[in-house]
Amino acid sequence: MTVKELKDKLNLTILVEDDLDREITDCYVGDLLSWVMGRAPADSAWLTVMGNINSIAVATLADVSCIILVENAALDANARQKAEMHGVNILTTEENSYRLAVKISELI
Repeated sequence: MTVKELKDKLNLTILVEDDLDREITDCYVGDLLSWVMGRAPADSAWLTVMGNINSIAVATLADVSCIILVENAALDANARQKAEMHGVNILTTEENSYRLAVKISELI
């Protein structure tokens, strides 16, 4: 499934768009950045409330397909700029991590 397909099926909102054709093969939920950096699978959709510049660095290092900010978590301006520079797809939803992860699991 691609980022675009996931966005369409789950009615997610795009905050930063890069490669919406990037494949998503897994889902990872976590907010402790050092933990996510070492454990999030490449090509996963990363669900978090962390919308800061450090999360962009973690997403790049972990090579995730996208960050999905859950519960309408905010994306700060510095993070948005860094995501655009580094090609990180960022989406948002009002859903919580658990409910969204269940829906993603049913799709991939």
